[in-house]
Amino acid sequence: MKSLTFDRTNALCGALFVAIGLFFLSESLGLDIGTAFRMGPGYFPMLLSAVLILLGVVILVQAVRVEGEPVGPVAWRGMLLILPAPIVFGLTVRGLGFVPAVFITAFVASFASSRMTLVMALVLSALLAVFAVVVFSYGLGLPFARFGPWLRF
Repeated sequence: MKSLTFDRTNALCGALFVAIGLFFLSESLGLDIGTAFRMGPGYFPMLLSAVLILLGVVILVQAVRVEGEPVGPVAWRGMLLILPAPIVFGLTVRGLGFVPAVFITAFVASFASSRMTLVMALVLSALLAVFAVVVFSYGLGLPFARFGPWLRF
């Protein structure tokens, strides 16, 4: 008889997805759900929670069916530079404005790759800031300050 083998990493990730999805599903049920055409404040969180639970179940089933590879080394550089990027954006967007906040966020996150050079990071950040302004400010017409009060003299 064959012993049960499973991919522990995927099993842990699937279980985590299911647990987080169940938590947010329970929280969204306390809100007004509404209908598909008149969504209440709990509709979208409930829908996202259901998708997260479904993805977790699929990952759990896949973890039992396939034996996974061992976990490799942790990419500390990527975690230390990509994870704080949204926090940097949140802390600087009101004071500096949208353009500098996007630029700084992209600049910080770009160094998660060991192959990134200073010139490449500057070009990437500038292009991303221009793209974000074109899409969000001109394309979608969102009303936000491109440059904030910290830069006005």
